[in-house]
Amino acid sequence: MTESTETTPTPENTDGSKRGKAAPAASQAQPQVAPSAPSPRAKLAAGPLAAALAVGAVLGGASGAGVAALAINASPSVQSTEQTPQNITINDTDDVNVVTAVAAKASPSVVTVSVAAQSAGGTGSGVVLSADGYVLTNNHVVTLDGTTSDGKIEVTTSDGRLYTATIVGTDPIVDLAVIKLDDASGLQPIEFADSSDLNVGDQVIAIGAPLGLSNTVTDGIVSALNRSIQIASSAVPDDTAEQDGGSGDGEQGNGEGGPFDFWNFGQGQGSPTTQSASISLPVVQTDAAINPGNSGGALVNTQGELIGINVAIASAGNSGNGGQSGSIGVGFAIPSNLAQRVANEIIKNGSATHGLLGATVRDASSDDGDTVGALVDSTTAGGAAATAGVKPGDIITGFNGLPITGSTDLTAQVRALAAGDSTTLTYVRGGTSTTIDVTLGTLE
Repeated sequence: MTESTETTPTPENTDGSKRGKAAPAASQAQPQVAPSAPSPRAKLAAGPLAAALAVGAVLGGASGAGVAALAINASPSVQSTEQTPQNITINDTDDVNVVTAVAAKASPSVVTVSVAAQSAGGTGSGVVLSADGYVLTNNHVVTLDGTTSDGKIEVTTSDGRLYTATIVGTDPIVDLAVIKLDDASGLQPIEFADSSDLNVGDQVIAIGAPLGLSNTVTDGIVSALNRSIQIASSAVPDDTAEQDGGSGDGEQGNGEGGPFDFWNFGQGQGSPTTQSASISLPVVQTDAAINPGNSGGALVNTQGELIGINVAIASAGNSGNGGQSGSIGVGFAIPSNLAQRVANEIIKNGSATHGLLGATVRDASSDDGDTVGALVDSTTAGGAAATAGVKPGDIITGFNGLPITGSTDLTAQVRALAAGDSTTLTYVRGGTSTTIDVTLGTLE
């Protein structure tokens, strides 16, 4: 979520037939990220979660810059305007622990991102991809939760250097964006880990700028893997992004309200945006403290390698229009493998691709039998699902080697893959389980 402030939010486009525009790539050479390894509250309909959770991004300050896709409609508990950079301090080198070592290694690769546009503004976080200034962050950070496509962006490094930056490309489908610092050099790129190697219980460290407090370090563990959440889209109204909750062919979630709120965590001040469309994300769940302003920041392992981009937190209960809650130990990060793929594609092409199954699905219920999964309501003629042999009435229970417990699970995992990727899909028909190969189409 980003920490944000805004006074004139723009309604979110709910046209499900379109896709987000990427801003022109910077004119400088565009090196790829390290080699590939092997707002208002929105309803969450994650299969692994028993109840739908409202998730919010973590944006701080005004609107649009923070960790994940948080609703940024309330004043942060800590007011932070201009923060003096605080490098990681080590007073006793004879008494350090893993967190100290990781913070010292990874913090130089994490930056604070400030965005301002007319009457709105916000702060979030980002991770350095290259020495000459490519930085990965959340889309809701650079668009101030979908209110602007041309905000003024300033980036502060961990050692206090201040840069202006421009957008290379945005991807509202998975809430990621790449920006390029102007005339930057000598930055320390983050090292990527393979997020598919994570285990529940692994120790992790979150680094970012919650409430504008740069170089903040918290630690915890991986609480769950292969979780799927649904959050409000941060695509700006003029973007042509297809949203999972919109109309048109494609996977659609059917999230319902629950006891939790999932929101992008930003530092927010001002009125909420009026977005109604949503996106489905595959995430790593952690209990490391993540708060508004952490959006776009790093979740790293004990080697100081990136395993996720912090994107949202859960809040117990409805915080209402006048406020937003902080960490309750349920935070979410976009897996590093997905983040790295999207970043590489944006740097190379200005935009990233996403898979399309060509099926309309909903959560299977007891009326549909005793199988948990995503029930296929219809398929598109010539689409990936129909071509592979999937039919209406099938219940999809597995995709790409992962269990599918509902429509949000399926949509999130399909979107995580690139257009044209081939994988496996498991469905149940008439009580018989079948696994087939499927080649995804392209989300337009």
